[in-house]
Amino acid sequence: MRAFTLSVFLLAPLPLMAQPPRQQSPAPRDVLEAVGAGNTDAALAEAIAQAARHPLGTLDNPIRVAGPDGERRYLAGLRCGDGRPPTIGTRNAAGVGAYGSLVDTVPVDCGAAAPGKVTLAIDIYHQENPETRAPAGFQVAR
Repeated sequence: MRAFTLSVFLLAPLPLMAQPPRQQSPAPRDVLEAVGAGNTDAALAEAIAQAARHPLGTLDNPIRVAGPDGERRYLAGLRCGDGRPPTIGTRNAAGVGAYGSLVDTVPVDCGAAAPGKVTLAIDIYHQENPETRAPAGFQVAR
C-alpha cells in the first residue's frame, strides 16, 4: 500500500511543476536607468554654492549631516552663545530642501542666551558632506 501511494504521488501532475514558469514583467527602462543616477559632483557643488547664499540652518541652506545618527551628533555638539547646550525640541518634516531631499526642522532653544529660540532645517542625506560649521549665533563643540 505504501509503495502504491508513493507511486501515485510521484506520477500525479503537480500544478506548479506542470506549467511553465511565469514570465516576470520587466521594470521600465527609465526606472532602471535612474537607479543610482543621483546628483553628480558638479551638480552638488553648484547646489552647495547656491545654498551658501542663505543662512545656514534654513530651508534654503539646511545643515547637512550623515543620517539620523549624524543629526543627533550635530545637535549634541551645538552650543548657544554662552557655551551651554541648547534645549532640542521634536523634529518635524519640512518638505524638500535646497538639495532636493527631504528636510526636517528642529526647534532649538537657548533661553536668554543668543540666538534665543530658533528652528533649524537639517538634511540627513549627506554621508559624504556632513556640516562642520555652526548656524549664526551658535558654536559647534569639537
